[in-house]
Amino acid sequence: MNAQQLRSPAGTSVAGPLLITPRVFGDDRGFFFESWNQRAFAAALEADGQVAPEFVQDNHSRSSAGVLRGLHFQLPPMAQGKLVRCVVGEVFDVAVDCRRSSPSFGQWVGARLSGANHQQLWVPEGFAHGFLTLSDQAEVLYKTTRFWDRASERSLHWSDPTLAIDWPLSAEPLLAEKDAAAPAFDALMAAGELFP
Repeated sequence: MNAQQLRSPAGTSVAGPLLITPRVFGDDRGFFFESWNQRAFAAALEADGQVAPEFVQDNHSRSSAGVLRGLHFQLPPMAQGKLVRCVVGEVFDVAVDCRRSSPSFGQWVGARLSGANHQQLWVPEGFAHGFLTLSDQAEVLYKTTRFWDRASERSLHWSDPTLAIDWPLSAEPLLAEKDAAAPAFDALMAAGELFP
């Protein structure tokens, strides 16, 4: 497994999220790889100065072309870390730094995850997360470090100009009502609904 830190479009290193590329063994019969290995994941996080979490829930979503899910996060004490991978199709996966004390506060990183590249994105606590479906269909699996909690869940508007996320859109995205009505970054900050 190879883990690399991502940089924002501004070229800033954003501490926390890691793009994880597994070692894939393939031949004309197909392929094999370890999609999850606690020991290897813990070593990758520790090498980045992070503590390996315990995962409590696995989620699976299926989305049609143009569906944008996010940007979602949960506030403490139910803040979630997520390990995200796309097993069918392709998505553009995004993490936004919502930690006020971070040097990269308000910056984002993104990666294309697909069933072909087998890559995963580690999105630690303190980040909003979302993805855009780039293929006809996409299936995304992700592990979480906390259970879903309605009271602590928050959404951040996907097209907030303050964030300037460069979504690879070919048309207006298909959104859930809560995502279409999500508040802007500045509104969440003013309400004290971001991370310390």
